[in-house]
Amino acid sequence: MYRLDRSFFLRPTVQVAQDLLGKRLVFQEFSGLITETEAYHQNDDPACHAYRGKTPRNAPMFGPPGYSYVYFIYGMYHCLNVVTEAEGIAAAVLIRGVTTPTKNLDGPGKLCAHFHITKDHNAVDLVTSRDFYMSDEGLKPKFIATPRIGIRQGTDKLWRFVT
Repeated sequence: MYRLDRSFFLRPTVQVAQDLLGKRLVFQEFSGLITETEAYHQNDDPACHAYRGKTPRNAPMFGPPGYSYVYFIYGMYHCLNVVTEAEGIAAAVLIRGVTTPTKNLDGPGKLCAHFHITKDHNAVDLVTSRDFYMSDEGLKPKFIATPRIGIRQGTDKLWRFVT
């Protein structure tokens, strides 16, 4: 098992989204295997938070790869994303699902609620953090690609990946 380094995230977003499947998400005392992801990229992707440019909310997406981007939706759910590609290019992978030894967290809100990930964990360097990171255990699960969930634009992109 080894921690994912910056070069893992400094790649095309769709590729990172696929390659995150089967990786272990570690947050403090919680951990689980990533089972579902979605890719978002500012270029030609109206569903991306950064499609219309940089704002205080989406600023982490423009930062270095390997950082967290956590936002709050519907007044009740946090969502965890991982920034990808080169600094200045707004792109990220939404972590939609994780399995733990006791739970199947099938949704980004459920994942963040169970792990206690909040906006306080926005813009954390997942490469250097002691207690918030991702690791590779050598698993290469098979997956399917589908349209992303919960969006109204960019539904033509098959950028949701599920094991």
